Amino acid sequence: MPKEILLLVEKCSHCFSYYDIESGTRTHSVQLPEFPHEFVVDAAQRYAYVGHYGVETSGHLGAGGTRIFQIDIAEKKLARTIDIAPFNRLHGMQMDDQDRLYALSEDRAQLVVLDHPATDTAPRRAVPTGGIKSHLFALTRDGQTAYAMNLLSHTVTKIKPYDATFAPVACAPGEKPEGYALSEDEKTLYITCRWSNTLCAIDTATMEVTQRAPSRDDATRLYLYRDGRLVVTNYGERSLSVVDPVTLKELAHIPMEARAIALSYHPTQPIAFVSQDNDKLGYFNMETLQFDRFIATQREPDVSRVVIL
Repeated sequence: MPKEILLLVEKCSHCFSYYDIESGTRTHSVQLPEFPHEFVVDAAQRYAYVGHYGVETSGHLGAGGTRIFQIDIAEKKLARTIDIAPFNRLHGMQMDDQDRLYALSEDRAQLVVLDHPATDTAPRRAVPTGGIKSHLFALTRDGQTAYAMNLLSHTVTKIKPYDATFAPVACAPGEKPEGYALSEDEKTLYITCRWSNTLCAIDTATMEVTQRAPSRDDATRLYLYRDGRLVVTNYGERSLSVVDPVTLKELAHIPMEARAIALSYHPTQPIAFVSQDNDKLGYFNMETLQFDRFIATQREPDVSRVVIL
C-alpha cells in the first residue's frame, strides 16, 4: 500500500533520507559527498536533484561542489552524478513546469540550466545574475524569469535564463536578502532582509519595493502557504512568524526550542514540516498554529518534500 514519505536532506550527515510521515521513522538514507543542500523533485516524482553546495554554510570558505546528484526516488539510490564544473557552490535549485532544471552557482553568481536533466550530461545554457554571492532564487512557472537573492551585493536581480541579451534589473531592498516567496500570480516577490530585519514586497514588473515592514531578528526563509499567508523563519530568535501578504504585518508569533532551518508543506493536509537545528523535525499545524509533534532526525535536517511511495 502506498505511503506518504518525507524526503529530507540531512546536510551534516551528508545524506538524502526517507521518513515515513505517519510513524516518523527514517526508513532509508542515500549517502552523498559532504554538505548536500537544496533539492527539487520532477513532476512525475521519479527523480530528485540535489545540489552539492560542498561547504557547511554561506559563511564558510571553500570552493564547494560542482555536482548535481540525481536520486532515483523509487529505487532509493543515486542514479548518477552530473558534474557541471566550473559552476561551483551549487545552492539554489528549481524546476519549471516543463521539468527543466535550474541550479545557482553562488561563487560564480551564474544561473545554469539543464533542459533535459534526466539525460543531460552538461548545462545547456547559463546567465549571470548581476549580483554577488547569489544564494537562492525564485523562478516563474514557465522558467522565463528568475529573481536572484544576492547576499554580498545586497540586491535582488531579475534575470532571463533564455535571453542572455537581457541585462539584469537590480533592486536594493535592504541588507542581505535571502528568503523569498513568489505570489501565486507571480506579480509580487516577497523577501527577507536578514541584516536589515525587514520583510519586503517587490513588484516584479518594475522591480520596486511596494511594501516594507519590520521583521523579527534575522528573518531567514520565507514560504507562501496555499491560502496566501506567509510563514517566516526567524533564525535569530528561534521562532516562526505568520505574516499577512498585503500588509506584511505579523498575524501570529510561534516561539521555538531551536532555530528553523527550512520548511515544506504537505500537499493536502494543513501541515508544515519544519527542520530544526537541534536535529528534530516539527509537524506544524497551519490551522491551530501549534506544533503537533516532533521527530528525531540525523544531523542538520534541511530541505524536505512529500512524495507517495
